[in-house]
Amino acid sequence: MPKINTHLHFNGNAEEAFTFYKSVFGGEFATIVRMKDIPSDPNFPPISEEDANKIMHIALPIGVDTLMASDVPSFMGTVNEKENRSKIAISATSKEEAERLFAGLSAGGEVEVPLSESFWNSYFGMFRDKYGIEWMIDFDLKYQEENK
Repeated sequence: MPKINTHLHFNGNAEEAFTFYKSVFGGEFATIVRMKDIPSDPNFPPISEEDANKIMHIALPIGVDTLMASDVPSFMGTVNEKENRSKIAISATSKEEAERLFAGLSAGGEVEVPLSESFWNSYFGMFRDKYGIEWMIDFDLKYQEENK
């Protein structure tokens, strides 16, 4: 079965955002590559001085998955940080973990659905973090009942 990982684009603040995500999830970066590290290639526009320290690729392992990102180089324009993007869905292993992740990741962001028990027997919340990335946190309450 293939593994699917999430890759995000930022407007020059990927490293800042990932340092924040690392503070919530823990762990260490698996990879950090800057635009200035890209070898010269006639098929790829030269990297400007403005873009040199931007992130070309950053990876943060989270459990068996990896959250990845890059900054958008100036020649490609910018990312609309308020667009209707897909959400990153996290399935927490406990109600406490759901609360910790929700509180940590939503800090400074906009809560769309407060973390609470839902009608579908889930402890669920949804928000846009301070970097414009949309998240859903979920803990299956049925699982908790079955494993008491």
